Amino acid sequence: MARIDQTDDWRDRHAPTLSAFESLAIEAYGNLPEEFRALTTNLTIEIEDFPDDEIFEDMALETPFDLLGLFEGRGISERFSMETGELPNRIRLYRRPILDYWAENEETLGDIITHVLIHEIGHHFGLSDDDMERIEASAEEATDR
Repeated sequence: MARIDQTDDWRDRHAPTLSAFESLAIEAYGNLPEEFRALTTNLTIEIEDFPDDEIFEDMALETPFDLLGLFEGRGISERFSMETGELPNRIRLYRRPILDYWAENEETLGDIITHVLIHEIGHHFGLSDDDMERIEASAEEATDR
């Protein structure tokens, strides 16, 4: 039987709560390059366990685990057509699907959250996958400092 290193002892650990997950997301967002964050004025980040029924149906999801995050708001091209009562841009991160993905892959939870944030913002603003990879690399450098 293999000996378990104490740093790998998970017996007393729990999945992060919604508030702990939110702290991870805020930290990940703060490590994104400033010019990328500038695309998302008035952004709110919300953490939910799963997509609500309306999103589930609108996106024709097969299971509640199919969606890791969602960007809701106005893109750059729409920014100058302000409407009264407009809500701020919002990213919803879905804790349970992200934790499920984390359990099945060899990435850190922080890296996954960063990846989801970048892709939700990036796809909404029409960035290429190469652009998003550069942004992820820049965010990783900021995390390492």
